[in-house]
Formats: sequence, structure tokens, C-alpha cells
Amino acid sequence: MEMAVGIHNSITPTLNPNQKGFPLSSPFLRTQLSVGRTLSSYSFSKIKSPTFSRSRRNPLPNFIKCSVSEAEATDTTTEKKVTLVRRNDIRNIAIVAHVDHGKTTLVDAMLKQAKVFRDNQVVEERIMDSNDLERERGITILSKNTSITYKDTKMNIIDTPGHSDFGGEVERVLNMVEGVLLVVDSVEGPMPQTRFVLKKALEFGLAVVVVVNKIDRPSARPEFVINSTFELFIELNASDEQCDFQAVYASGIHGKAGLSPDNLADDLGPLFESIIRCIPGPRIKKDGSLQMLVTSTEYDEHKGKIAIGRLHAGVLNRGMDVRICTSDDACRFGKVSELFVFEKFYRAPAESVEAGDICAVCGINDIQIGETIADKNDGKALPAIRVEEPTVKMAFSINTSPFVGREGKYVTSRNLRDRLYREIERNLAMKVEDGETADTFLVSGRGTLHLTILIENMRRENYEFMVGPPKVINKRVDDKLLEPYEIATVEVPEVHMGSVVELLGKRRGQMVDMQGLGSEGTTLLKYKIPTRGLLGLRNAILTASRGTAILNTIFDSYGPWAGDMSTRDLGSLVAFEDGVSTSYALISSQERGQMFIKPGMEVYKGQIVGIHQRPGDLSLNVCKKKAATNVRSNKEVSVVLDTTLDYSLDDCIEYIQEDELVEVTPKSIRMCKNPKMSKKGR
Repeated sequence: MEMAVGIHNSITPTLNPNQKGFPLSSPFLRTQLSVGRTLSSYSFSKIKSPTFSRSRRNPLPNFIKCSVSEAEATDTTTEKKVTLVRRNDIRNIAIVAHVDHGKTTLVDAMLKQAKVFRDNQVVEERIMDSNDLERERGITILSKNTSITYKDTKMNIIDTPGHSDFGGEVERVLNMVEGVLLVVDSVEGPMPQTRFVLKKALEFGLAVVVVVNKIDRPSARPEFVINSTFELFIELNASDEQCDFQAVYASGIHGKAGLSPDNLADDLGPLFESIIRCIPGPRIKKDGSLQMLVTSTEYDEHKGKIAIGRLHAGVLNRGMDVRICTSDDACRFGKVSELFVFEKFYRAPAESVEAGDICAVCGINDIQIGETIADKNDGKALPAIRVEEPTVKMAFSINTSPFVGREGKYVTSRNLRDRLYREIERNLAMKVEDGETADTFLVSGRGTLHLTILIENMRRENYEFMVGPPKVINKRVDDKLLEPYEIATVEVPEVHMGSVVELLGKRRGQMVDMQGLGSEGTTLLKYKIPTRGLLGLRNAILTASRGTAILNTIFDSYGPWAGDMSTRDLGSLVAFEDGVSTSYALISSQERGQMFIKPGMEVYKGQIVGIHQRPGDLSLNVCKKKAATNVRSNKEVSVVLDTTLDYSLDDCIEYIQEDELVEVTPKSIRMCKNPKMSKKGR
């Protein structure tokens, strides 16, 4: 049933069920809207009388006629004598969502049902997560392109990361698309990253199709999720057309979708139909001069640098001479040696590409993200890509430990500098600047995970280096010190809620919201907390909740300095001398705290070998050997050593304090005291 509701800018959604003038018993509020949302939780200060109309052509109860589908097939406007034409044979879409809401699994199902693979072809799960690190961690780190064909319509699909630390990947690809699939979990509803990606999509004026995924979960609550998403649209100042979104209910893992949660089709047909109907084709300057904005780059050993982007105007041919323009009007010339378009899961060679399609260009080895490939004679640059500023920085320096050069191949400051500056060519959300000394570099990113992924990649490329603790990037405005604040959401069982609330309170967190989550006995806590308070918080929350809590964060804004806070109460156990650890020494050492090392491991003076059970550091001799003299005639006593703590790279970076460093090599991760800083304790 279609519904035209006369709601204007005077709408003020509130949660007051007792407001006069529009009682909850009104049949209008009890009626489900065409997008599957109910307005029973809202009241309006001013509202026109609703008008209802049933479409004869569209009898489906949850089918809506999207605003973009009402436009003419060829939307032409005259602008400086250049006609803008709408291409109806292409749809460019990005799939955006919070982490673990099922984006990549949904793309898998779309690829399989579009017959991208043979029926007898063995296909791995999460086929788009092709990076080794992505498969190990189970997350998407890099945006990737693919395409499918449905009823003679080519759909260019971009799979994007769900972590807020990789928000720069989402921001830069939104330039290539006309619409997004906003995937939301059927139990959790909109989460912090959902808000971020939706905000960016609305700023670009993109059409949005909301996909309520994992609808087959036992505790699914689709009505709540749709209402929460609608609230989020209003909160982000979406237009009336954008608020009138199409809702599709899906189970990505089973490859099913439908326009109502109780009536799913046997395939994803309703989702494909909604994409074609609700997301417009690209508006292009068919007769205009060539313009293509480079939004990502890849490197191939044989083809060199590959530039990927959407063609905004004109036609790009293989072997064509082009002009490369930057935002500051600096231009240079190049030649397109090879041209590819995305067909199914692969890049297919092409002789020419028309405006509106997404393509890959080879032959311009010095191309950078944000530059424009334009017509050789009268090319002009498109607006540059802008991303949010970084909030966390870390110091990278050369390895100065006694074990330097044992495992790594690249150990000099020149190697380190070249690799870091090469990273910022592709990673727009990251910044690199020279540090206080020639062998130190300050790397800024969106969060600790953003920087940890870079460190892990460099480690696998045989680099050896040291990193300092993460620090927040503060600002000073009108002589007032401001620091970044983030919105942290914690899903925690009710039995552990007290200890988690106490922990967040110690870190200057302010509770914003608390609500029950489904029927699983889980509580959702929402806090506004300084970014400083989040450093080292993940492990502390897991310990307090016995490994059951889930923490998600997203940058909110800069606010006043919250004051001093302590993120670690215990000190470190530090090796007293160089040597090999022994069981005899570790028996007495483990009484002082928890150990990181086992017998037979090489250590050096200043290396952190454990966590002290009290505040302040303590030096230990973990290499002491038992005296082998005939005086000792006592019987040998077998002592069982405690299990050592096995810290990952992420854990080490969360653990270290101001005067400590993490030593990163291809095979080992160690922590040590910074020799340049005075010791805090004995």
C-alpha cells in the first residue's frame, strides 16, 4: 500500500506517549507505513491530515514507489550547454554497515545468485575478503569492487569496511555511487558505524535502501530496527525523499529476501528489484569532455599502478592521451595503456568506457587518489576527496634493541620512511610527519586498530621497527584545550553490567543511554567518553565481563579536556640483564606477578617480561641459574610454572605506557622500557 504522508519541517519526533492532540489510539499511528515502520512511538507537534492512496499497479503491501523512480528515464538539464543524461543500464551502489552486520556475506549471496560462479565451482566464504589479514581477523579492511548483471542491468557493487577506524575507505568510495544499501542487524539495530556511514551517504545526497539482515535470528525485532533507523534518518536531517526509504528484509547466509519479515522469497530477487527501482542510474555528461576521479589505487607487478574510479563525463579509450589534473590546477600528461571494467568477480579488458561506469586504468604510474584523469585539451579537475581528520597518533622509530636485524630485512630509517610515505598515497585517512629525531616518524590515524593493521602489514613485509604508545590528537581553540570524544556502545550481559559501568566511570565516561537488547538478557550501554579513556579499555572490559562484552566506538566531536585519568594501575616486570630465561629464576619471578616469557627464551636488559602485581616497575633476574655444587644435597623439587600471558600485537599496544615501546619483528613481538626516558619506579 502506498502512502503519502504530509509531514513538513515542523515535525518534532518525541517519545512522549501522553502528548495531547494526537492520541496513540489513532488509527493513523497504528497503521504500518509502506517502508515497514510504525509511528506508534512518535508524536508530532504539527501535522497535516494524512492522505492515503492505493496503487493499482503495485499491489504489494510493502512496496513503495521511490522518489527516484518517479523521475523521467532521461533526466536532462541544461547547464552551460551540456546535457546531463541518466543512464538506466547501470547502477552504482556501495554496501555500508556496522561491523559484523553481514555485508560481505550478503555480497557472497548476491554474487552466487547472479551466476558469477559456476554451479560446481568451489567458492570460499566471504569471497570479497581476499586479504590474508582480513580472513584471519574476520573483518573487511579495504573497499573492493565487483559487479553483477540482473535483467540487463549492470550493478557495480562496492563492499566497504564496517569498523569506524577504516571510515576513510567508506568516505572515498561514496564519490563513485548513486545509492547505498544500508545493512542493519535485525537484533542490534543501528550501531555507531551505521550512524557514521549513513551521515556521509546523506551528505552526498545518495539514495538509501535499508536492508534488515539476519532476519532469521530467533530474537529478531524488525519493527524496532526500522523505527530506530527512521529515527536516525530524522536525527541526521534527511530530506523527505530520503526518509521515505525502501526496507528489505534478508537473510544473507541463506540468500533470501523479501519486502516483509514474514514473507521471504526463495532468493534475493526482491532486493535486486528494489535496487533497480529505488537507486537511480548515474547522471552523466555524455557529450562533455573526459573527467574521471581516481578514488582508489592498486599495484600489479606486471601492469604497475592501477587507478580505479568512476567516469563522470565523456568516453575513455584504450591508448588515449590524457591530462592528469589536481585540485590546485597543476596538470601533467599521461597515456592510458590498458583499460578494464569490472565484470562479475574479475577485471575484464575493454577498448572504451562510457561515462557512468566504474573502470580501472593502467599506464599512469604516478597517479594519486583524488586526482582527475581529464581530456588532453580542455580537461578540468573534479572536486577533491575530503575525509575526516585523524584522532590518534603513534611514534614509529627504528629498532634499537640488542636483537636488531636478526629476523627482519628492512631495518634502517630510510626503509621505514619510504614505506610509511608510500602508505599515505593509498590510505587517505592516515598522515605521516617527521618526528623529533631523524629516525622517528609520527603516524596519525582514525584509531588504534587503523594503525595496528598498518603495523601488522609492515611486519609481514619483513620490516623491523619500534612503536610508542598511542596518543590522542588534542586541539587548542581560544586558549582552551580540547580533546576528541567518542561514542562507545557496550553490549554486556546483565550480570556483568555493574563492573563495566564502574570501569567506564573511572575513565571519565558519561552514560547517554541504557536499554535491554532483545530476549537474550543483554544490556546495551551507550557512553560519551574521551578517546584517551578508550586506550587499553578493550582488554579491561573483556576481563571485567569474563570475555562476554562487545565494545564498539565511533568519533563524536571535540570537547573540553576531561582531566587526568589512570588507564593502568599495575607496573611492569623488567629483565635485569641479558641472557636466556631459566625455570629456576621464573619460579621465584612468578610470585611477583604474571609472566610473558617461558623458560629458554632470550631476553635483554630493559625488556618487559611480565605484569607486576603492584603499581610501579620491578627489575627481575629471570636468567639466574641454580648453583651446580656438591654442597647442595637436597632432593630436586619439581615446581609447576604458571601459564604465561600470550599477548597479541593489539594487546601489547594497549598495554604499554608513556615510557614503554613495542618491538615489532617478522617473527616476534616484545615490549621494552624506552631507554630515552627515565624509569618511573624501581
